[in-house]
Amino acid sequence: MALDVEVPPPPELERIDPNEYEDADVVGDTDYKRDEIEALLRDGAWAEAFTEWAEETDMDERTFDIVTDLEMLRRFDFFWDSFAERVGYHAPGIPEDWKEREYHPELDSWGTVSSINAGLTELGQIVCDVLLGDYIDWETEYEAPDDLPDFE
Repeated sequence: MALDVEVPPPPELERIDPNEYEDADVVGDTDYKRDEIEALLRDGAWAEAFTEWAEETDMDERTFDIVTDLEMLRRFDFFWDSFAERVGYHAPGIPEDWKEREYHPELDSWGTVSSINAGLTELGQIVCDVLLGDYIDWETEYEAPDDLPDFE
């Protein structure tokens, strides 16, 4: 089932330390290359990834309208993880207490919440795959520590 919506604008990446996210653990270099990634998203990576995701997602237009109303796509974060030589990401999600907080008037079930959270996670992964596969050719220079044993 395909989601038939226009490609929204890419997120503007904020300067957040990825280690502050519960679902990320970044080791090493703190140059997350957000400016470069943001430029690549604007230059076509976001549109390419979003189109690919929309063709495959289980999310329907009603559910996507909730995502749009909550401006969730703007809260994505993408960053370079130089240690793993990959693009990391943080996908926005609807919190567990959505019912108590009356998070959105159209949210009516855990199924809808799960669909949104899973769909946005899938979108984040596709964006990372597109960036790394088609747009990024960075190489990280590895410098071995001085105190490594000599194995001769």
